[in-house]
Amino acid sequence: MRIREFTEADWSQVWPIVRDVVRAGETFTYDPRMTAGQAYDVWVESAPGLTVVAVEHDRLLGTAKMGPNRPGPGAHVSTASFMVAADARGRGVGTALCRYAVDWAERRGYAGMQFNAVAESNQAAVGLYQRLGFAVLGTVPGAFAHPTLGRVGLHLMYREF
Repeated sequence: MRIREFTEADWSQVWPIVRDVVRAGETFTYDPRMTAGQAYDVWVESAPGLTVVAVEHDRLLGTAKMGPNRPGPGAHVSTASFMVAADARGRGVGTALCRYAVDWAERRGYAGMQFNAVAESNQAAVGLYQRLGFAVLGTVPGAFAHPTLGRVGLHLMYREF
């Protein structure tokens, strides 16, 4: 598996991953009815941010986006988001994408990386982020409407560089 920059030709494989993750409603705060165009506008970053894909042979296994968490006075802290195809989960794709994002942000001189809304029920992501040095700074109780668990908390997570 290799990670490389997203190209326009990748969208036909990225969109189904984004669509399936968003429609499942279990991890992202995006509207499950979002269209391909809306998803593209949200997912594909422009400079100084970056969108990447994890590729094995000719198949995209996952995607990530990264960049400044906020503009202006908050631009020294980065953020990132990750999505992995359902049949590629458990193979280290998310770990590789997260490591790539952290390395990218550190090389660009960001002070740290902040995740603004990690569903506390997404134990795979929470565990991964903690293994990579992120800490839960706080949790907003009931802020995420999970389709089967009901309202669960959203973690704010951070790793200083």
